[in-house]
Amino acid sequence: MGDNQSNMSEDEDKPSDLTIITTTTATTSGGGCSGGEVSNKTRNIVSGGYSGDCSSLYPDQVLENVLENVLVFLTSRKDRNSASLVCKSWYRTEALTRSDLFIGNCYAVSPHRVIQRFRKVQSLVLKGKPRFADFDLVPVDWGAHFNPWVNTMSIAYPSLEKICLKRMWVTNDDLIRLASAFPGFKELVLVCCEGFGLSGLAMIADGCRQIRVFDLIECGVDYDDGVDWLSYFPETGTTCLESLIFDCVEVPVNFDALESLVARSPSLKKLRLNGTVTIQELYRLIGRAPQLTHLGTGAFNPMDAAPGEEQELDLSSAFDSLKYLTCLSGFRDMVAGYLPSIQPVCANLTSLNFSYADINAEQLKPIISRCNKLQIFWVLDSVHDEGLRAVAAACKDLRELRVFPADVREESDSPVSDVGLLAISEGCRKLRSILYFCNKMTNAAVVAMSKNCPELVVFRLCIMGRHAPDHLTGEPMDEGFGAIVMNCKKLRRLAVSGLLTDKAFNYIGQHGKLVRTLSVAFAGDSDMGLTYILQGCPEMQKLEIRDSPFGDTALLSGLHHYCNMRFLWMSSCKLTLGGCKEVARRLPQVVVEVISDHSRTGPNLPPLDEKDLNQEIEKLYLYRSLEGRRSDAPEFVKIL
Repeated sequence: MGDNQSNMSEDEDKPSDLTIITTTTATTSGGGCSGGEVSNKTRNIVSGGYSGDCSSLYPDQVLENVLENVLVFLTSRKDRNSASLVCKSWYRTEALTRSDLFIGNCYAVSPHRVIQRFRKVQSLVLKGKPRFADFDLVPVDWGAHFNPWVNTMSIAYPSLEKICLKRMWVTNDDLIRLASAFPGFKELVLVCCEGFGLSGLAMIADGCRQIRVFDLIECGVDYDDGVDWLSYFPETGTTCLESLIFDCVEVPVNFDALESLVARSPSLKKLRLNGTVTIQELYRLIGRAPQLTHLGTGAFNPMDAAPGEEQELDLSSAFDSLKYLTCLSGFRDMVAGYLPSIQPVCANLTSLNFSYADINAEQLKPIISRCNKLQIFWVLDSVHDEGLRAVAAACKDLRELRVFPADVREESDSPVSDVGLLAISEGCRKLRSILYFCNKMTNAAVVAMSKNCPELVVFRLCIMGRHAPDHLTGEPMDEGFGAIVMNCKKLRRLAVSGLLTDKAFNYIGQHGKLVRTLSVAFAGDSDMGLTYILQGCPEMQKLEIRDSPFGDTALLSGLHHYCNMRFLWMSSCKLTLGGCKEVARRLPQVVVEVISDHSRTGPNLPPLDEKDLNQEIEKLYLYRSLEGRRSDAPEFVKIL
């Protein structure tokens, strides 16, 4: 559930800044990704073609100064990428004025190339492993190391203030370097990252005295060092903290240090606690921070309360004091009897996350009926279809819904179904995004959603159990997904599941012209299914496929498009080494990685037999890159 819990949403991805490093030369040389001429020109431009005395290259300095003053007001990445394509002068000036950098794949471009092109970066978003890492399909030690990035940036960007990393391998040494290299550092957000421990967090708390945002979201934190990291924040004086999120740090915290920190942080707006913070401690923290707008409650149970202690709590009054609260989450190991205490804040909530709260419909109804302003709601399927009917009746302004399985086993019997989905579509017509886990669905319910919620941008339906048909008719789910891509004209992200034939993929190829991200599992009949997608979806950026019958013919049908995509992931399909080698041969600007099953790797693992072209490969990861093959690939990764 890691990816689903993160706040740096995949749904909101825009074209990577890698685009603007390459596009100036690509447009002047004809575009295609197979010619070496484009790559060489690009390397020359980025590697120093514009270095030195600018006045000798651009005699009209006045015009350039005017352009620079205009471009500083251009904040959209898409607009800036477009501006960099106008001419060489705009290309150079746009780079000089860009302070925010987004890199969607840490291997698509090197840190050295980035610092040569962009000289005044203050904010960096950097992504590493593909999303299927959240489902244990990518080995832990696959790569995505932050170390070369922080080492390079510590010299080139002394004014760097913000870093957001997703699925990166970050060590304690990296965090120590970060804390010491950037004197004005203000924001650190780590999403689904791993490799670091409590001592690394302590160094950030101790070294970054101006830090405003310190967010750890769904990270794997090493607890072996046992450092009391919260006590490393300054002990006296007010802090600059505006956001502190550590609900993924699953070890007890020093509550005295936490309470003192919260009390000394008058600007604190977001606080998400881990599951070791009791409801008594939550009560005390609320009293220290009535200005909160976002709160993660922690355990939401009394745990080892002293006799009579929990009776002294007036938790409802505490919540009533949170006049600015709009987002509420947490509820780990919740005691349901305390749930009514949040009712005083429900009327102002725009976001409510019950994805850790194992509650039923009767417990949900008194809460959700008061949440008339709710726009984002995450919940477990333990609320049943009845609970979703209550959501549909109360939350007319709902924009995003995620329904997670309480039991993640494939053979489990989910208590939500097409009945709940239909109710949501009829009651929440402003819905823009949905993630829905179930094991019973009908085409009729999905068709109804496509008609009732035509503004959908994200539709992810996960029918648990492989090849599950329409549970009433026994037919494939082709017509349901076909209706989604036909009627939801703004659709950008789609996840398909259940029994699907090539007909469903034909629908997607014909009508999903704006789809950028597609996830496929256990679906399709033949190579034609994937061929429909690769030849029919011109905006496709991220395509992830597992356990589907697509082979070399399907893979080769996308040669015209791979250089425009961020990545293609295929695992447990019908690819051969020969097909993958052919892609690598014909597209030199695309990196083709073949990943062996990590459970069978070891020092005695036989190497991939590159002469056996018919050998089936287990996992393929294909992505565009200016740098060619990476130098840190482990032994179970073969770059063709």
